[in-house]
Amino acid sequence: MLIVIDIGNTNTVCGLYQYPQTSHSTLVATFRFETSRQKTTDEYIVLIQQLLALHQQSTCKIQHAIIASVVPPLTPVFAQVCAQSFLTQALIVDHELCADMPILCDQPKEVGADRIVNAIAAFSLYQQSVIVVDLGTATTFDVISQYGEYLGGAIVPGIGISLDALFSRTSKLPRIDFARPSSVIGKNTTNAIQAGLFYGYVGLIDSLVLKIQQELGQKTRVIATGGLARLVASDSKTIEECQEFLTLNGLQIIWKKYH
Repeated sequence: MLIVIDIGNTNTVCGLYQYPQTSHSTLVATFRFETSRQKTTDEYIVLIQQLLALHQQSTCKIQHAIIASVVPPLTPVFAQVCAQSFLTQALIVDHELCADMPILCDQPKEVGADRIVNAIAAFSLYQQSVIVVDLGTATTFDVISQYGEYLGGAIVPGIGISLDALFSRTSKLPRIDFARPSSVIGKNTTNAIQAGLFYGYVGLIDSLVLKIQQELGQKTRVIATGGLARLVASDSKTIEECQEFLTLNGLQIIWKKYH
């Protein structure tokens, strides 16, 4: 069994893949927990063992591991977790590992591992030019050419960051949950904030996607991933499909290719 670990700024998401005798792999379990730079290796070992047990899985079934991290201090921590818990050396994703996808950026090493993984997963899935919109801590736009080249993209503050900033930088505005309001014209403060954020981000995404397609000179496939993807995609005119486990699937594709 393979464990894939996506270490994000806010949450860490893990997936377990079962490999049968055929080439097809099956995602058998997923779990997530808050990313904390303060936790020790031992604390993460205990946490992951507890979550595995919750899903009726055990560490002895896991023989392989791969990690994508955008939190550099935690990369060696989770590598040690894999070494101690699963007795395996984890494969670490970076721009040099994924040689099959040319990264046509000024500084390839600056491209986040999660963005590389999403790009590889999307091109593997569709085999065409594609834009990946990832609604995570940051909202990112990754552009892949019809030839499987990573062209670059755009980054904007995520929805959660915007909500936190609005609450922390104002005196009277409350902290609210992100949701689709019934009207774009809010009749109270909560609805007004929800309207501004929801329709504002939908408009932001659609506008950026159209600008990217205009610059490319062609219409591309547009997919979304991340925890809020389905909610935002419900009103988007450009997002065609949501792939909830795009990053996890990308990690197992990379592991099969490079381990």
